Amino acid sequence: MIVTREELLGMAGWKAPPSEWLEIDQSRIDAFADATEDHQFIHIDPERAAQTPFGGTIAHGFLTLSLLPRLLRDVSVVPADTVMAVNYGLDKLRFLQPVRAGSRVRVHMRITGVREKERARIVVKTEVEVEIEGEDKPALVAETLALYVTHDAKS
Repeated sequence: MIVTREELLGMAGWKAPPSEWLEIDQSRIDAFADATEDHQFIHIDPERAAQTPFGGTIAHGFLTLSLLPRLLRDVSVVPADTVMAVNYGLDKLRFLQPVRAGSRVRVHMRITGVREKERARIVVKTEVEVEIEGEDKPALVAETLALYVTHDAKS
């Protein structure tokens, strides 16, 4: 959602609707394993992983985390005059439940803080929860920070 700078500065407490569902299939897990060189069998070997308490392969926790920009794409609030947005960090992160291959996830997001770092830079803090379809516990919960660099209006 595109908003003015002034609107964004007043949005602490605003809760977005949940994102669309996104499937975490084995090919995505395998590609992440290749990109990170984390080839632990619980991620890439369905036969061996089936013998674990997980009952099959699971996504890397950091894969689920790395999908936040994609999951938040359609539910985030962005200032209208944004030049670029960058990940600014995390204040908290907990992986609570594994995401099994073939599962679908979506994100729930609430803005918890907005501050102007400088005139052309706004930091937005959010609480996010990645829900796994059909599961009681989320895959992860995190407090994220985004930095929006905007045109310097000089007015």
